[in-house]
Amino acid sequence: MTDARLIIAASEADANLYYACGFLAPDPFVFVEARGRTFLLMSDLEVDRARAQARVDEVRAYAAYEGKARQRWPEPRVADVVALLLEELGVAAVTVPANFPLEQADRLRERGVQVTAQADPFFPERLVKRADEIAAIGETQRHTEAALAAALDVLRASDVRGADVYWQGRPLTSEELRRIVNVSLMERACVAEHTIIACGVDGVDPHHEGAGPIRANQSIVFDIFPRSSRTRYYADMTRTVVKGRAPDALRRMYDAVLAAQRRGIELVRDAASGQAIHAEVARTLERRGFETAVVNGRHQGFFHGTGHGVGLDIHEPPRIGKVDHVLRAGQVVTVEPGLYYPEWGAVRIEDMVAVEAAGCRNLTAFAKDTLAPRSRGRAESARGQSTPLRADTASVRPKDGWGGTR
Repeated sequence: MTDARLIIAASEADANLYYACGFLAPDPFVFVEARGRTFLLMSDLEVDRARAQARVDEVRAYAAYEGKARQRWPEPRVADVVALLLEELGVAAVTVPANFPLEQADRLRERGVQVTAQADPFFPERLVKRADEIAAIGETQRHTEAALAAALDVLRASDVRGADVYWQGRPLTSEELRRIVNVSLMERACVAEHTIIACGVDGVDPHHEGAGPIRANQSIVFDIFPRSSRTRYYADMTRTVVKGRAPDALRRMYDAVLAAQRRGIELVRDAASGQAIHAEVARTLERRGFETAVVNGRHQGFFHGTGHGVGLDIHEPPRIGKVDHVLRAGQVVTVEPGLYYPEWGAVRIEDMVAVEAAGCRNLTAFAKDTLAPRSRGRAESARGQSTPLRADTASVRPKDGWGGTR
């Protein structure tokens, strides 16, 4: 008897299964790796396509094993069919992903199969990307940049009327900008879900998608993270802009976030500690006067991780945050510090980088040295003298010497 790896899932929704076999299907099917060989059990609907497309050693017909299972059990379930395949392969124990269905695991155990769940990463080799995988991520990133450029073109062409922003004679909204981004991505064979275009206080909740009118002179956070329909690889990028004139508070926030992001990118390299990088990014923000606190029951400042892995999942190991992960050459990670204050808005800047032996290679080419297009189409610099902010017990206010007293 020998151990094996087993996945039962739909590869359209399960990155581990797609990585294992390279075959895309909307309905669940069976993958087994045993004795150095890989197998799929496929329905009659998909068996021929799988034999032509799947990267496995052998594709077998599910119906054949289901027929055998009926000889033992009147109404065999998927786990019964799988148990027969495992028996034929001489397998008595399987390792399954952490999200493996409990019902199927229990049924396999009833059939005498030992089932052990493995925490992610189920395929550790997924974390270190091959050159073709990094190229696929880079391709998705180029499409992401084109989509953001399309939205910013609309923002540049819009007009500021008091506190409002108008485009083609009507108020410009987060929903309209999101439609422009998502359609651009669709035209490039990418799928975008939950695209964030959050203006003003909406952006203070980092995962708020944004809703309603775009307001002049307020921060607008664009966080775009599509998946390529062709390669299945994600990209992830965030930029923060202002339509009109950026208030001094936002400029100072932007300067600090940009400096923190640059410092984080400087530290990314093979064998680097994600925890240490995150701590240095946080210190960079603190040295510029931005503290993180809970004020009136709400988190303010920099209260999320610095980055995460990107690949066949939008969030995958390693992490750059409070829990330590050691970075390895070939991994692709984001570096995305942010600051969030209800009185001033939000600033987040995110790039993707490929970890290398002596540093990293930035896969993101989109500019980040400007806060915003002016209402007449010129960019405002995000650089300049910075008077930092800090959190006190009631709100986030400027330090003494700028705009009043604490």
